[in-house]
Parts: sequence; C-alpha cells; structure tokens
Amino acid sequence: METVARLVLDTIEPPGIRFRATTAKGLEYVLDSGEGAVGPSPVDVVVAAVGACTGMDVITILRKKRLVVTGYAIEVKATRRDTHPRAILAIEAIHRLRGRGLPRAAAEEALRLSETTYCSVNATLAPGVAITSRVEIEEDPE
Repeated sequence: METVARLVLDTIEPPGIRFRATTAKGLEYVLDSGEGAVGPSPVDVVVAAVGACTGMDVITILRKKRLVVTGYAIEVKATRRDTHPRAILAIEAIHRLRGRGLPRAAAEEALRLSETTYCSVNATLAPGVAITSRVEIEEDPE
C-alpha cells in the first residue's frame, strides 16, 4: 500500500513557512512554522500521530469488547535533541479513559496490542524513539 501526500508552499513571504498538504483522499491540512503560525509544525503532527494512532486502536478494541467508554483524552509529550537535527528522542503518552466499570487490565491490554501489533506510527518510530505510555482510568458515575 502506498501513502501519498502533496505539499504546496502556501506562504512565500518571510518569516513564516506554511505548506498546504493534500492526502491521496483529497483531505487538506496546513503545516506551519514561525511567526503567525495557523497550523501545527511537522514535529507537532508526528507527536500527535503517536497518540491518535494508538488511541484509535485502543478505542476500537475496547468497543469490540463492548466496554463502556464515556471519555478519552491522550496527552503526548516529546523530548527532542537540543542541537540540529532536533530529532525526537523519546515520547511519553498518558491515556486517560473514563467509563463505567472499565477494567484496567482490558485498557492496558488494548494499549499493548496497539503498540506491539497495530499502530503503524509506533512501528515506524519505535526503533529509534523510546516510546512509553500508561493508562489512567476514571470511573464515570453516569
């Protein structure tokens, strides 16, 4: 399978640098840098993609188990090199789930499956980036 993205420089005037990206499905988004940014930087997108990729897997697995999830937020933090290239060295993700009678073991297993089997973003980054994650569960009283 091939993934295609087309990027066109959208802001030519300094100091900002803005590209408009279009996916193979025709979806558009902006990648931005510098003063007056209106969109995420490429690194912001990579960091968010780690959370989104695992999160989509986790919620899918928990739904298949017919578990009640009433809220889900993921906080993703990245540590980068101080010198160029400012590569991402480590990523930490906290998966905060809210639900009714949501077993911790089921949430942790769903996260483990995502990280080791399903998430393409983790699989791409993991050889060179230390990725750690944990699950926090809050009971929803209804």
